[in-house]
Amino acid sequence: MKLRLLHAVLSGSVLAGAAIAPDLAHADPLRPAVGKPLQAAQVALRKRDFAAAMRDVNAADAVRDKTPDETYVIAQMRAAVAQSSGDVAASISADDVLIASPRTSAAERTRLLMAEAGLAYTAHDYARTVTALERYFKAGGNDPQMHTLLIQSYYLLKDYPHAAQAQARQIAMEERAGQKPTENQLQLLAAVQQQSRDLNGFNATMVKLVQYYPKPDYWANLMQGLRTNPNVPERLQYDVDRIRLAVGLLTSTADFMDMAELAVQQGYPMQAQKVMAAGYASGALGRDAGAPREARLRALIDQTAAAKKASLASDEAAAKAAPDGNALVAVGANAVDAGQAAQGLALMQAGIAKGGLVSVDDARLHLGLAQMDAGLKADAIRTLQTVGGTDGAADMAHLWILEIGRH
Repeated sequence: MKLRLLHAVLSGSVLAGAAIAPDLAHADPLRPAVGKPLQAAQVALRKRDFAAAMRDVNAADAVRDKTPDETYVIAQMRAAVAQSSGDVAASISADDVLIASPRTSAAERTRLLMAEAGLAYTAHDYARTVTALERYFKAGGNDPQMHTLLIQSYYLLKDYPHAAQAQARQIAMEERAGQKPTENQLQLLAAVQQQSRDLNGFNATMVKLVQYYPKPDYWANLMQGLRTNPNVPERLQYDVDRIRLAVGLLTSTADFMDMAELAVQQGYPMQAQKVMAAGYASGALGRDAGAPREARLRALIDQTAAAKKASLASDEAAAKAAPDGNALVAVGANAVDAGQAAQGLALMQAGIAKGGLVSVDDARLHLGLAQMDAGLKADAIRTLQTVGGTDGAADMAHLWILEIGRH
């Protein structure tokens, strides 16, 4: 997946905390030694003579035994001059004085922290940006752009775990509010999860990308992630291919041949027949020098499927006598494939109830797919919603729910 990090645009809402020159006419009385240079600084600032303005601020600051009010007004003027002139370091330093002052209201402190974070970010001081934003959020700030700034600062510091946590929180808040996360938010979350080697988190985020922005590239990346994820066991690789087939990602001769062979190995020869039929219909099979080999595989699969259909009754009897429900689930799935939907679904449900399964989540996934194949979409969705675990079965169940909803 091509990932693009958003560059924060420090717009008006981000810099809303920019310092404003104090209104000296209505400020608390200042001693002449402080007030006069500050008035001169104000005049120079209006003329955009920033060097003269800062010299006058420094002159006021050099006065000994300043009162707290005088120190505060000097910091206000310094911040205004520094921000107007683009002196980020001086601006942040002055803001720190204002933020720490008991004269500053809670709302003003939040506003100043927002400004400090924005200024630090533009200066590429991402560590200071994070510190300012942590204080901003602790003070009750909640501007969405500040959340984005925090996430990107963590990313640029290469602190990928914290970037992932912050982005996941933002997305969760938006989803709880009934809002759709942006594509860039999900892309960034996927990027930091990749960097953190959080494969389960990455796959879950790719599921969300497919849910909200069902582009072929996202489906392809999600499927590739599931196929190469070491947490997804070998027994579920065929299930990954089932989704790939459903969303049109099987295109090559090798894709169809490999999936058909895997279906036979998993004990589902009638599903292998459907895979071969899809391959021939797409033109991937039967059209080149490999056509004779493909025809031989198709004949073998047809033979195996016929034998499986013939043995369903004896397979069912053996499965019922087994100490666990694994065989019942498998026999039931084959019965559904053979057109015996009601009987097959009942056997699968009996197998799940019997217990002792290799994976109850696998069984529920397969029951949901069998219900889908039987045309029972609502039942299929309800069953798939019960699939849990962290080995990929739950992700696949979610994808099937999305796919069922599209048709």
